Amino acid sequence: MRRLPDAPPRGRAITVDLEGESIPAIEGEPVACSLLAADEPMLARSVKYHRPRGPFCFAAACSHCLMRVDGLPNVYTCRTPAREGMKLERQNAYPSAKVDVFETIDWFFPRGLDHHEMFAGVPVAEQVMAKVARQLAGLGLLPKEPAPTAPPARTLRTRVAVVGGGAAGLAAARVLADRGVSFLLFEREAHLGGRLAHGAPEAGAPGVQDAAAFPKGSIVTRAAALGLYDDEGGRFLAVGVWEPEGPRLLKVYAERFLLAPGGHPPMVPFENNDLPGVYAGRAASLLLRRYDVAPRMAALVGWGPELYALAHLMKERGVTVTAVVDLRGPPPAEAWPGAVQGSEPKAHGMRRVSAFSYTEAGGAKKKVSCDAVLVSVPVSPSFELARQGGAKVDFDAGRGLFVVGADADGHTQATDVFAAGDVTGGGTAKEAAAAGRRAAEALVGGLS
Repeated sequence: MRRLPDAPPRGRAITVDLEGESIPAIEGEPVACSLLAADEPMLARSVKYHRPRGPFCFAAACSHCLMRVDGLPNVYTCRTPAREGMKLERQNAYPSAKVDVFETIDWFFPRGLDHHEMFAGVPVAEQVMAKVARQLAGLGLLPKEPAPTAPPARTLRTRVAVVGGGAAGLAAARVLADRGVSFLLFEREAHLGGRLAHGAPEAGAPGVQDAAAFPKGSIVTRAAALGLYDDEGGRFLAVGVWEPEGPRLLKVYAERFLLAPGGHPPMVPFENNDLPGVYAGRAASLLLRRYDVAPRMAALVGWGPELYALAHLMKERGVTVTAVVDLRGPPPAEAWPGAVQGSEPKAHGMRRVSAFSYTEAGGAKKKVSCDAVLVSVPVSPSFELARQGGAKVDFDAGRGLFVVGADADGHTQATDVFAAGDVTGGGTAKEAAAAGRRAAEALVGGLS
């Protein structure tokens, strides 16, 4: 990865400290993004086998970007804004992440290490092995300083609480605003739009509405919905919001809840899919569209329309696309010249991606050079919040995904919970926006 040479200025140039080395960064952009732009793709080691780890999803849905930041372990660097002089340390390595003696575990146990049964019942050896396992396990070291006292929780009340500021959530918020219904929309990112703002461009997708287009105070960014609960005051949404004085818990009581949290990029199982340099497709489009950070040569693998849209986006911004491999079927003729149906994908490299191979439908094996493998597949719906709120969750065998059960108007099994967008099974951004509008209209009709 590198920062594109024609990238416009996006903020103040600063430096961060990576284990004693000064690394250039842009103030406010995710730390992981700055490290990739500085050609530092390895951010940690895996817990058990101490394999190199680099960011994958840029959605805080995996643990590959966890680092020790200013003495605090297990920080999602894909979510942490860069600040001048912040100190970064890689985790789970001895004596260092670049030269880790425990990396040999992978070589000594090529078929896997079962530390639970190793030397079980053998005097002395059993105790030694237990101690070694404890040293290998866990994520990072304890913080150097006590955690600061969190600000007290704040209670808010509104008629409708909306989770997610993507295509579905914004369309729903527009309906609520036009109808004069009070609402609060919570978006975990610092910006609105979801894939509208940073996904591969889609034909017919609506534009991104700015927070200023909605009633003042109705849009809250950097706010993660944590759960739906009930107490003596009724049902409330627990939200963790980042404020200038630190993280704060919000208790948001509402008459109705419209859930459009989208989904997270799943990992496709293939050999070496955990190498630094393997990225989710939406992570790659986010890095490119929002931060002007991109690979030089990329191989794309996956299925669905976003795969081909991503290939076109990469090419338009100067990235050399060395392969586009569809794992589900023959590529549409117009999708991408040279795209192939394939299987048995594999990433190659020691500590970072250097090549990608696959087997073509006819049986021939092919290997291409690249510095990134982009895995573009439909997102896995973030159904957990809806399920906690009483909505039914079904397994869609055809797509291999768990989806929230909802009718065309967003009604779920729980009468006060509505769902729209990717969380109900995906579709285009245009379809998600239409679903958000329908759900909001149905919700408004049911308010007393």
